[in-house]
Amino acid sequence: MSAVHELSIAMAVVDQVESAVREQDAENAHVRSLTLRVGELSGVVPEALDFSFGVAAEGTSLAGARLLIETVEGRAHCEGCGRDPATGMPPDLWCAPCARAMSLTGGRELEIARVVLDEPDGRPGDDVPEASHVPHR
Repeated sequence: MSAVHELSIAMAVVDQVESAVREQDAENAHVRSLTLRVGELSGVVPEALDFSFGVAAEGTSLAGARLLIETVEGRAHCEGCGRDPATGMPPDLWCAPCARAMSLTGGRELEIARVVLDEPDGRPGDDVPEASHVPHR
């Protein structure tokens, strides 16, 4: 993946958070921090996303906000034996004990988990309700 990929994701995140802030009638509030859940199999490079977020947030209510990235490990499920192992990276979707293919159940997440606002006077504010999933390519 390229940094352009992460920049487009960061721009989508900034747009979505700004929209959610407007919907909460908190237009004058500033975003203090933003937590994203990023699956290890999503194709997103956290370091590139962190850098891209700073660029995308310039001039918005998210300028200077702290970006927290929670990594979600890849997981799979085996219908044969019921195991739910971590897939690793690159993902291993083969159940050795059953000799069956497994279904991917986690690790492709890319979602806004939490937004914390400052009040216009600089005091810590409330969380914005969880936003919907950020589209990923």
